[in-house]
Amino acid sequence: MLLFSTFVVAQVGTVTPKPKVAVLHIDSKGFILDPAQMGNLVRLELDKLGQFEILDKYDVEYLANKESLDLTNCYGKICLVEMGRKLRSDKMLTGSVELLGEQIVISLRLIDVGTETVERSQVSQYLNLRNQVQLMVELTLRKMLGLPVDENIMKKLTQADDYASSINIPNAAKLNLSGPRMGMTVFTGKAADRISAPRSEGGIDANPVMFQFGYQFETTYLNQGGLQALFEFIPIITGLDQSQIIPSITVLHGVRSNRNGFEFAFGPSLSILKDAEGFYSESGTWNLLSEWQSQNPDAPVPADTEFRFDSRGSYKVNSSFVFAAGKSFHSGRLNIPVNVFFIPNRGGHRFGLSVGFNGRGGS
Repeated sequence: MLLFSTFVVAQVGTVTPKPKVAVLHIDSKGFILDPAQMGNLVRLELDKLGQFEILDKYDVEYLANKESLDLTNCYGKICLVEMGRKLRSDKMLTGSVELLGEQIVISLRLIDVGTETVERSQVSQYLNLRNQVQLMVELTLRKMLGLPVDENIMKKLTQADDYASSINIPNAAKLNLSGPRMGMTVFTGKAADRISAPRSEGGIDANPVMFQFGYQFETTYLNQGGLQALFEFIPIITGLDQSQIIPSITVLHGVRSNRNGFEFAFGPSLSILKDAEGFYSESGTWNLLSEWQSQNPDAPVPADTEFRFDSRGSYKVNSSFVFAAGKSFHSGRLNIPVNVFFIPNRGGHRFGLSVGFNGRGGS
């Protein structure tokens, strides 16, 4: 038993102690953090890696005061080697974090006090993402020490054309544009002719340009960085300005930029209209099939009959497909979304413009 205990003690005694490293000030330019605070940040990230025994900043300050050492403006190798000897440190870590144009440059050097040489060094350039400087320091330290680095994160911090994310576009709040919508829609082609036709011919004797009023409800299912994907539910009433009530509901799937408010969306729309079966004569006149058959009981049914809007018909649900695009403008805390839309149809395309508003906010 005594022999075993001695062996264990001997084994424990062979554990190699970690080299001591002191981190003084890190030169800082273009940041709110001063050199002392930047040094604290680098010291914290170095300590997390567990490669060294980090001299406590309070111990460093105590020894500096005791030895009357000036820790400020000590960034060169000669100064740091002298400091390291007086602080009884094996190594010294120094460097700088600078904002140069649209780049953040982090330069770190690990100096061996005993050999008075630069043991390791690393210079890394990043995008101008100041909120991510702590992550940049961690990655730079890892590269300097030869530790694994997440290349995906590195790309997002260094490549301007990488996919947008919460890393390279920080603080991108979700832009929510739920609120009232109003605008107008323009009917073209045969649809416009049917609307403007007199009631005796199945029209409503109205202008093919109609006012719309509704409300947009939206929900976001993905919000990553500067982009969000969302569903929009828009119930609308058309034609109130011409004593008409044409209800519809549109469901759009879209993508919106949280940074500039541009969006694109598309989806189905269902509306309730009076439809009737009929056909167009060679002269282009619309004929209601039931009336035509009553006037021509023995004639065969025309082969080119179709269902069209007709005030003499019955209510039916009509479907269409909507393509929309727009941009949100800001005035103080007010969002003002402006959208245009297009609805293709073989009987006449529709175009429209809508404007809305809501209180500005993100979630």
